Amino acid sequence: MSNNPLLPLREKITALDKQLLNLLADRRNLSKEVIYTKIAANLPVRDIAREHALLKLLTEQGKAYDLDEIYITRLYQLIIEDSVLMQQKILQKQLNHNSETTAKIAFLGPKGSYSHLAARRYASIHFNQMVECGCQNFTDIFHQVEEGFVDYGILPLENSSSGSINEVYDLLQKTNLHIVAELALPIDHCILAKGQTDLDKIETVYSHPQPFQQCSNFLAQYPHWKIVYCDSTSSAMETVAKLDNPTVAAMGNKDGGELYGLQVLAHNFANQKENITRFIVLSRKPIEVSGQIPAKTTILMKTGQQSGALVDALLVLRKHNIAMTKLESRPIHGNPWEEMFYIDLQGNLGTMDMQQALKELSSITLFMKVLGCYPSDNLLPVA
Repeated sequence: MSNNPLLPLREKITALDKQLLNLLADRRNLSKEVIYTKIAANLPVRDIAREHALLKLLTEQGKAYDLDEIYITRLYQLIIEDSVLMQQKILQKQLNHNSETTAKIAFLGPKGSYSHLAARRYASIHFNQMVECGCQNFTDIFHQVEEGFVDYGILPLENSSSGSINEVYDLLQKTNLHIVAELALPIDHCILAKGQTDLDKIETVYSHPQPFQQCSNFLAQYPHWKIVYCDSTSSAMETVAKLDNPTVAAMGNKDGGELYGLQVLAHNFANQKENITRFIVLSRKPIEVSGQIPAKTTILMKTGQQSGALVDALLVLRKHNIAMTKLESRPIHGNPWEEMFYIDLQGNLGTMDMQQALKELSSITLFMKVLGCYPSDNLLPVA
């Protein structure tokens, strides 16, 4: 028999953890019942006033148990987010008559890339199983979806530190695929190496160009490092694992590093503390988005080159009270000095205001196309 005095206490904690899991499962099942009531009554998925009131009540009650207010708030923000995402999933499946339980998803790089993590996150919300398809480049992802080899493609579109990913924007000009989802993935870049070593012994670092760009301030501390560009962070980690050399390292993510048996030497060193990449999900078919959840609509348009042409287009959006969350311009290949504009709009394609605005835009622009309407991923936690 063990003489460890902690054992009885740990057994009690384990028993309590099991009870907590049962209670969380019971709460989740009640949330499922709630969404069917909301669907019948045509009520929005989120009730911010209810969420505020709940957090206020729980933090007050927590004081009686000497539980910290921040601890209670963070815990229930996660619980609320899980409930909202689950309810949105049920609502969207019912609206689009989607009974898929397995999806084949294409992403950039071998397993372990940030795109692979984003694909897993998307699949975990919407499907029971995911068939993974790693691709060598963004063009291959578009091709895989367009030709029907996979159901969905996950692509990074912009990063909070390094900005837009131009190659993806350019490919969106040429495709008939539809944006059906977005997701924001927090990025924590790590320096990863095989075996025991330290930063001063590193001579060469492999990674995709984007992480190098996002972490330029950190890299400036090691001017002797040789930088080698790879197709993806996962291919960089795979390369370092095969080299098995204490003087080489990869810049990637911790989970991917574990897949390749790499150790974390440093992390959380991006130029911006909050380093987030926004991904989009592409499909051959568009989806319908319920009016009960926040939605985004992304359009592509080309204006004339006369003075004020873009301003005129934006005034149409203001006239119909439609908020713009993103405006990106990219050159049109083969047409020097001409640009295509990508605009993210806050709103559902099915609303009268959006339909009227797009109709007016079509009449004053040279080209206008809807790239997709999809649920917004901006689940801002209540304070």
